Amino acid sequence: MPFTQHLIKPVAFFAAENRSFTMNATEPATLKTLAGELGLNVSTVSRIINAEPGTDSKWASPETIRRVHELASARGYTRNPHAASLRTSRSDLIGVIVPRLQDYVLATIYEGIDAAAETRGRMTVVANSLDDPTRQRSRTESLLARRVDGLIFGDAHIDSPFLDQLAARGVPLTLVSRRKAGHVSVTCDDVTGGRLAASHFLSTGRRRFAVIAGARYASTTVDRVAGFLDVLEEHGIGGSDVDVYYTGFDAPAGQRAVAELMAAPVRPEAVFAVNDFAAIGAIGALQKLGVVVPEDIAVVGYNDTPIAEAVSLTTVRSPMVEMGRLGFDKLLLLLDKEVVESERLPPELIVRSTA
Repeated sequence: MPFTQHLIKPVAFFAAENRSFTMNATEPATLKTLAGELGLNVSTVSRIINAEPGTDSKWASPETIRRVHELASARGYTRNPHAASLRTSRSDLIGVIVPRLQDYVLATIYEGIDAAAETRGRMTVVANSLDDPTRQRSRTESLLARRVDGLIFGDAHIDSPFLDQLAARGVPLTLVSRRKAGHVSVTCDDVTGGRLAASHFLSTGRRRFAVIAGARYASTTVDRVAGFLDVLEEHGIGGSDVDVYYTGFDAPAGQRAVAELMAAPVRPEAVFAVNDFAAIGAIGALQKLGVVVPEDIAVVGYNDTPIAEAVSLTTVRSPMVEMGRLGFDKLLLLLDKEVVESERLPPELIVRSTA
C-alpha cells in the first residue's frame, strides 16, 4: 500500500470519529429544539417565552404556556437578548440621565425606575450629567449609540431646547422629578408642596421669610417657590418680607444662603429650603452663629430623606420611589405608541422639631 494511503486512512478515521462525537454532544437548547419536543411552531414558543409578563395568554392556552416554560427550564434555555433585539428592533435597554446619582433623591427615584424595569424584563443604564447641558447632550448621544429603546431624564432644564430636539428626532422619553412643557413627566406636585410649607409657617405665627430656592433652571425650584409665595401673597405678605436666594440644592448652598440672609438688615423668622440638604446646611450654619432653631428661626425642608428624620427636620415628603416607577411605566406606554399624560403626585407635610 502506498505511503499516502497509510497517511490518509488514519486522518479520515479521526475526522469521522470527531464528527460522531460532535453529533452526540449535548447542545444548548434553542427555540427550534423546544418547539420540536413540544410539537409546536417555533413562532408560538418564541411568543410565549418573549412575551411581557401577563401577556403570554394571547399566544396559547394556559396549559401550553405551562408546558413551554417547564421544558425551557428543564432544558436550561435562556433567552438571547441580542437575537431578540434583532427580531423586534428593541434592545430592552432603557437609559436614565440624572444630575448626580450620589444625590439621595435622584438615587431613590432611580431605584424606583430600576425596580420597575426588572419586573418588565428590561435593563437600565444610568449616567450623570452634573446638570451641565453639554454633558447632558454627550451622555444622551452615548446612550442612543448603544441602542437604548428610550430615555428617562431627571435633569430637565426648563430653559433648554435639548429635550424638544430629541423629541423631534423621534426619541421616546419621559421626565422624573422635574417637568418641562411639552413632555411627559412624573413629578411631585411641587406647587402644593410649597403651599404646605408656607401654610405651616403662618399657622405658627411667622410673618417674615427667606427661601433657599435651588437653581432657576429647575422646575422644582420654580414650582416650590411659586406655591410658597402664592400662600404668603394670599395673606398679604410679600415684597420686603420675603427674600429668595438661588444658591443651589446641597448643604453648602444652605450655608451660603444663611451667610447672605444673616447679613441682611432684618433677619427672617422662618426659612423654607426646597431641598432637605440645603435645609440641613442652613441649620448647621445658623447654629454656628448662635441662632436657636426653631425658636429664633424655623426651618422647613423638602423631600423627607432619611437624614431629615435623623435630625428631626420638618419637611415636605415627596413620593420618590413611586415617581421613578411611574416614569418608567409611562415610557413603556410611549414605546407602545399609547397616549400618555403627565402626572403630579401628592406631597405630604411631615412636622418635626425644626418648625
